[in-house]
Amino acid sequence: MKIVFLDAATMGTTPLTSIESLGEFERFDNSTAEEARMRVRDADVAIVNKVIVDQAFLDAAPKLMLVCEAGTGMNNIDAELCRKRGVQVRNVAGYSTDAVAQHTWMLILALAGRLFHYDSYVKDGRYTRARLHTDSDHPYTGLSGKTIGIVGMGAIGQKVARIAEVFGMKVLYYSTSGTSHCTEYPSVSLESLLREADVVSIHAPYNEKTAGLIDYEGLRLMKPTAFLVNTGRGGIAVEADLARAIDEGRIAGVGIDVYVEEPLPAESPLLNSKHPERMILTPHVAWASEETRLRLAEEIAANIRKGW
Repeated sequence: MKIVFLDAATMGTTPLTSIESLGEFERFDNSTAEEARMRVRDADVAIVNKVIVDQAFLDAAPKLMLVCEAGTGMNNIDAELCRKRGVQVRNVAGYSTDAVAQHTWMLILALAGRLFHYDSYVKDGRYTRARLHTDSDHPYTGLSGKTIGIVGMGAIGQKVARIAEVFGMKVLYYSTSGTSHCTEYPSVSLESLLREADVVSIHAPYNEKTAGLIDYEGLRLMKPTAFLVNTGRGGIAVEADLARAIDEGRIAGVGIDVYVEEPLPAESPLLNSKHPERMILTPHVAWASEETRLRLAEEIAANIRKGW
């Protein structure tokens, strides 16, 4: 069995020994579409993260029996065409729930707690020159008694909700699928959620129902003291509208880990805001704790064993 991993750089230095032991293994850090077609020619199994699996890819891979997504989202794979070709498709679900919830709360706490302001206040000498023992001009936001509105109440959304309760927060959620399956917390309309929430946290998949779900008109409904965090998928909250809302003071801050185009281009409105201090931008790393990447490698290996 020949296994090719076409964009393994996403795994960093994580050992892939569990996969390597299953057969002849080739690792490529990155692959263009043309390179991917060439490298998959004699492969039985292809592992991909962002590489597009389309008709041209499958036409170039006559021996291919299995495509493994190195993650959960499979927007890059034409699963129906794979099915017609007799090629199995397997992803890894649930491996990063704890990591994404942790990163989400890192963003929320950093925004509400003015972490980066306080850190720079001390390090740039303002605290040393101050007459007071504290920074009395920039109080942070307490979360107890506030409301968090979660967009998408799947496994990650529920984990984020349970942590919110520890902080004494009220939890609301909006079901992007239209099915309010979670009975632990009140399900409300998107408009109600945006109006009521002090923190909006996005944990939904990207699809025809969620593309551009939160735009400028939606952001105008939010409190000027509210924060928005997106560790779900890029494009659910419109990036240009987020930058505009920040510049106009419509909302207090945003924490973003996922983008429409990744890496984030230099011309992105998120990188050209008048108030970058109101934004925390991280490079799609919420899923990628050391422990999570090890778990992902093991689950990919398990998918290969199941599918072979």
